[in-house]
Amino acid sequence: MFAATIPADFKQLLPLIIPLIVIQFGLLAYVLWHINTHKTYKRGTRAIWNVIALVGMEYIGPILYLVLGKEEE
Repeated sequence: MFAATIPADFKQLLPLIIPLIVIQFGLLAYVLWHINTHKTYKRGTRAIWNVIALVGMEYIGPILYLVLGKEEE
């Protein structure tokens, strides 16, 4: 029933959209795991990076953390 209401143009985009969604949530999961298992950051605190990662969930927050916040091991 639901599939019949999806426009044909959107159906053509699904093979592109689904992998991007999977990558987005995978990146978010990794960043949240890393933030909450490490004690030191280049800049900011754990609370700030959690907020940035969750609010900027669409790639921007996690990428900002990886570039600016992740401490080199």
